[in-house]
Order: sequence, then structure tokens, then C-alpha cells
Amino acid sequence: MSELKVQSFTVSLDGYGAGPNQSLKTPLGEGGEALHKWLIGTRTFQRMMGDESKGADGPNEDFAARGFANIGAWILGRNMFGPVRGPWPDDSWKGWWGDEPPYHVPVFVLTHHPREPLEMKGGTTFHFVTGGIESAYEQARQAANGKNVRLGGGVATIREYVQAGLVDEMHLAVAPVLLGSGESLFAGMDLRSLGFRCTEHVPTELATHVVLRK
Repeated sequence: MSELKVQSFTVSLDGYGAGPNQSLKTPLGEGGEALHKWLIGTRTFQRMMGDESKGADGPNEDFAARGFANIGAWILGRNMFGPVRGPWPDDSWKGWWGDEPPYHVPVFVLTHHPREPLEMKGGTTFHFVTGGIESAYEQARQAANGKNVRLGGGVATIREYVQAGLVDEMHLAVAPVLLGSGESLFAGMDLRSLGFRCTEHVPTELATHVVLRK
């Protein structure tokens, strides 16, 4: 049965999934890039960047690779697709990843402003959903055709889905970094009451991997 999963989402030691003052120049916020050192060094990430020869094996790679296994569709908040705010001025912005994004499956982007589907190289098509989180999830599940749906973020989007009771599993990479402020992933939420329990925890030099399941 299809599940909704958060995979390879990194938070700081103080619980922030992005730093303060996000902008086009600093899409992860100030200090946010330090969160993802564990991922950048993996074979999976280097392959996404088009280099098959780089990247290390080990637990970080294992978790990064798991994040793409049996995924039939993605859901993204609008900020994860791009920095454009308000109505789409045109169709010139096609995402952060260039002509061939690393998804290779249908991607459903939450937005308040309609836009025609955007077909990219490599099997990725961005669908822009104005009907809310449940509509996006239902469309993604249908598109996934029995495979799982990956919830890519950002923080506000994950919080919405968790609080709605729709997330089945979360893999969080806790980086040994303090951001001090930014977007807090779990502030004000009671994960135990929402039914989550810790099923895995694997420490590495660059992150501690934690899996929470219902």
C-alpha cells in the first residue's frame, strides 16, 4: 500500500529545517547549507549532480539511496520549486535543478496560483495543485500507482501534512549544527500524540539518522 514519507530531511540540533533570511541567494537561509554536508558527500547526491565517479558509501549513502527507493511521486511546497511569490508572472522559472530534475516521476507542487503542467527531461512533470494538501496527496497517490509518495518539504509543508495525520514515516538527518533561528520543524507539535515512535537511529560523523514511524 502506498505511504507518504519524508525522506532525507535535515534539521539542526536545535530543530530548524532552514536558517533565517531565506532568499534567492540563500534559499536554505543563513547557515542552512551546513545542514546538508552528510548528503553532499554521498554517491546518490553526486549522481544527481551528474557525476557517477564521486561520493562515498556508508550509512549516509544508505539513507540517501533509500529516499529514492519505491517512490512513484513527490509533493513539494511552492518554495521548494522556486523563489517566485504570488501569481506566476510567466513560465520562465522551471525549478532549481535545470532541464533535468532528479525526481524522474510526477511532482505535485502546492500553490495558490494556477499554472499549466511543466514537463521536463528525464520523466519529471511538475503539476501545480491549488486545491490544498489533501488534493495534492490524492493526485500524487494516483500517479504513484502503488508506490510511495515522497514529501519533499519545505518545513511548513511537512508541518501541515504531519498535523493532518497524513505522514506515515519520517527519516530525519540531525546535523551537528546550531542555527539559532529559522524555520522550526516540530515547534508546538506533540509527535507522540500524533502516533509516531522512533524505529531507527544511526549516528555518523556528519549526521544522526532518525526514522519515525506510526
